[in-house]
This record gives sequence, structure tokens and C-alpha cells, in this order.
Amino acid sequence: MLRRFLIAASLLAASAAEAHEIGTTSVHLTLHRDHTWSASITTAPQSLVNKLEAEAGIARSSDLEADALRTRLSELDQALARHIDVRFDGAASPAAISIAQLEVPRDVTLPAFVVLTARGAWPVDAQAVTWRYGLVYSTYAVVFADENGGSPSTQWLDGDAVSRPFPVSANVRPPSRLQIIAQYLRLGFTHIVPEGLDHILFVLGIFLLTTRLRPILVQVTAFTIAHSVTLGLTMYGVVSLPSRVVEPLIALSVAYVGLENIATSKLTPWRPAVVFGFGLLHGMGFAGALTGLNLPRAEVIPALISFNVGIELAQLFVIAIAFFAVAFWFRDRPWYRARFVVPASALIAVTGLFWTVQRIVEF
Repeated sequence: MLRRFLIAASLLAASAAEAHEIGTTSVHLTLHRDHTWSASITTAPQSLVNKLEAEAGIARSSDLEADALRTRLSELDQALARHIDVRFDGAASPAAISIAQLEVPRDVTLPAFVVLTARGAWPVDAQAVTWRYGLVYSTYAVVFADENGGSPSTQWLDGDAVSRPFPVSANVRPPSRLQIIAQYLRLGFTHIVPEGLDHILFVLGIFLLTTRLRPILVQVTAFTIAHSVTLGLTMYGVVSLPSRVVEPLIALSVAYVGLENIATSKLTPWRPAVVFGFGLLHGMGFAGALTGLNLPRAEVIPALISFNVGIELAQLFVIAIAFFAVAFWFRDRPWYRARFVVPASALIAVTGLFWTVQRIVEF
């Protein structure tokens, strides 16, 4: 009788432990077009730490705060990585682990959770991928998708079982060079029109100084060369300034061209140099549009060139609109500067100064 009671109690305890585990772990596995994969693993942090501690043969902790859990997981990240088994056509892809989020609510009725991010690489010609995670003792869901928003596929796995092969979709195959050129040409144009109001006002400030073609081209050329240089250098990691510095200075450049337009009606010797200097800052701002797009390394040069061409087309579009909307009709009128150039430049200057203060405060 006692033996039956102990067996029943053991089974009940095992069932309770498994019931507690179910639902605490979920996985989202994503393939990216730059031939990397990432997996977001959401699970219970204390339970995870205890499993790793038991495996390492160290004392089991309990009720750790968020900082202590983060420290312990960082200490055990190599052991954790060994339990993530991602294979492409049977070949293993080693994982690197980081902690994306860790929450331990003060309200004990709310669950604590940790979100881990695992990353690795996958071969160009891979046809299928499998997933296995060795730190789950019950049923959990694996959602597989690609970064292009293809239909996700979900499998339910028991414990450390290996998933059935997920087929590698054609959606994550790298685009052709022509597709990249078209994509970044469009991205460069839309980064100015309609998304880059500060850049639009800077270009209009260049245009308003004079309606003669040569001074406009001198300034636009200086601006183009400058932002092309720093855009490329920033993308390659050669130069870098934080956004809290770049963005207020870009706004200040808008204010400057507006104020100088009011102070003078001629192209001063220093104006192209100043425009060049501000162009260096704008190039760093343009680089932000390319960050996180996972561009293949071999396609960086075509992408940068087409992105710059898109920017130039947008700048010429802005100048053409301004010219044919106003200057073409009224540039020879004696009141053109007093009634149009000065008020418009003042509005640009005020807007630039407002943005400067706003961005300083925000950052």
C-alpha cells in the first residue's frame, strides 16, 4: 500500500512539474536574406537557470532578482548555446546567445520571463532547416518564418525532440543586383521626398540664394560630394557620430542656410565650403536609413551608388518644383527677393532653429 502511495505521489509531482512547464517556453525561428538566422526564445528565467545550474553541478539558486538572473545566464551562456541545435540539411549552425529582455515583476501573481536571442549563419544552397532545444521538458511551439513575411509554419515539439524539416523558402534568397539597385534608388528618393523634410528645407535654402544655375550647381555639387563620402564611410564603420550629435547639427544647418539667405543675395566664397561641411553631417543622417537592412556585403557599393542617385534625383525634383512653381514666373520681378526669398528663408531658419532645440531636448 505504501509503495503504491509513493508511486502515485511521484507521478502526481511529475505531472504538476510538467504542467507548470507547459506554456512557459515558445520559439520563433526566422531566416534572413543575408544568410543569417535568428531565434527568439521566451521562457521562465528561474527554471532555465536551475536547469543550467544542475547541469554544471553548482548549487541551485532560488528567487533571484532580475540583475542576478541576468548575471547567472551570462555566466552560463556557453552551456545554454550548446542546447540550441539548428541544422541546415543536417549540418549544424552554432549559435551565439544574447538576452533581449528579462522581466521579474514585483507582483508575484505576474509571471517572470526572459527573451533570449540566438543567432547563426546558414549556407546559400540550404534546402531545409531543423530545430532542437535541449532545455525544455514538455510541449512547446516553434514558429518558423522568413523576414519577408512569408506564411509562418508552426510545429509543436515534445521536450528536446528534433523538429520536422522546415523548407527554406525562396523568399529569403538574396535579391539580384538589378533588384538591389532599383530598391536603393527608390529608397534614396523617398528618404528625401516625402520623408526628409529637414533635407528638403536645406535644399530649398540652397535654391533660394539665387535663381542662377551656376551658384545652385556649385552648392548642390558640394553637398552631393560631402554626403556621399560620409554615407559610405559611415556604412563601412570608418566614421561614426551618435544621433544626439548629428540630428541637432542637421537641423542647425537648415537654420544656417535660411539666415545666410537673408543676410546676402550673392554666393559668398565660404558658402560652398559651409554647404560641404553640412553635407558631411547629412551623409551620416542618410546612413541611418540603411541601418538594419541586412544588405549583403558584396552589394554595398551598388546599393550606396543607387541610394545616392536616388537622393540626387529627389533634390533635383525639389529644385525643379520650386523653380517652376515660383521662380520661373517671378524671378525677374523687383519684389521677388523681398516678398518671396526673404520670407521663405526666414521660415526655413525659424523651423531649423526650432528643430535644433527640439532635438537637443529629445536626445
